This record gives sequence, structure tokens and C-alpha cells, in this order.
Amino acid sequence: MSRSIRSQIFIIIHTVYHHIYKLALAIKEGVEKVDNVEVSIFQVPETLSQEILDKMHAPPKPDIPVITPELMEEADGLIFGIPTRYGAMPGQWRAFWDATGAFWARGAYAKKMATFFFSTASQHGGQETTALTSLTTLTHHGIIYVPLGFTSPHLSDNSEVIGGSAYGAGTIANGDGSRMPSAKELEVAVHQGEYFTSIVAQYVRGRE
Repeated sequence: MSRSIRSQIFIIIHTVYHHIYKLALAIKEGVEKVDNVEVSIFQVPETLSQEILDKMHAPPKPDIPVITPELMEEADGLIFGIPTRYGAMPGQWRAFWDATGAFWARGAYAKKMATFFFSTASQHGGQETTALTSLTTLTHHGIIYVPLGFTSPHLSDNSEVIGGSAYGAGTIANGDGSRMPSAKELEVAVHQGEYFTSIVAQYVRGRE
């Protein structure tokens, strides 16, 4: 009977130049390898005006729904895609979390599981510090953090530039955004989706 219990996985991102979105699609591929799971991709609300985005030469946003604090209650597992800004989450992500105070007050997200993935302009652009500074938000909400660890061999591969770490998959975008996720970075993302979801599914079955 436990095999019929479905886990809800939400991949929630902020993306401007689609690096995070491409990783999200790979993560979704990994999530879908696990039985009895429903997965959806969402984006946090954009705080920049269209005028500013046009000046940044930003492409149109992906055709995916915008997440709300209410909707996030429905998820069992949360996979957060965060483009690093000065070694931490960008303002769009911060604004979303700052709108969740009422949900924090009643423990709406407590006991949910979460993990991260990232993009930075350079190898030393702050993927790990973004994870560490984001953990405080999860902690205050009572969300259970699931690290990736070194469960993918690509994370120990020094033969080429590969984003990601024990804290989650990642990509190196270059300062001008010209570098899209590499094949190995996408493979790490697929692996993380499957790895995280298998843990969430086991937890949900045990809980039910």
C-alpha cells in the first residue's frame, strides 16, 4: 500500500539568463526517475522592472508558474535554485522569504525537506557561501536540509571546470553569462534530483 503514496516535489527557482532554469530541467529529469512522485517547476516573483530587465538584455522568463507562500505548503520536498549574488541569495529570493512570516508563525513549512542548486559567474563566486547563508532561513522555518554530499563522482573531477559542491549542483556562467551548464554539470543535477527525491519519498512513506 505504501507504494501508492505520492510525494510532491517543487523545484523553485529564480533565473534571469536561464542557467538555473536549465539546471532545473535536469533536476526534474532526475526527480522523475523515482516512483510515485509528482514534480513541478516554479519561479519566485521578479522584483526588477521590465525596463531594467531590458537594459540587462535579459531573455523572456521561462513559461512556468510563479510560486506563492500558500502554494509552497503543498510540497513534501523543495529544491531551491539560487543564482548567487555577492555570495548569498539574490534580492528576489530574499523578498519571497520575507513574505513568509505568517507561515513561519504557524510552522507551515516545518518537517519539509529541502536542497539547493546554484549558479555563479566564476569558480569562486560563492556557491558554498550561498548554501551556508541560506541555511539560516531553512532553520528558522524548521525545514530539513538534505545536502548532496560527494555522491556524484563529477564533484571530485578536477580535469575541467565543474560547478557544484557537497551543498548542491551548480554551474559556472562567466561574468557575461556566455557559459551554459556543461554536460557534467547537468549530470550532477540529474543525480541530485533523483538522490534527493528518493530520500523524500522514503520519508513520506514512513510518515504516512
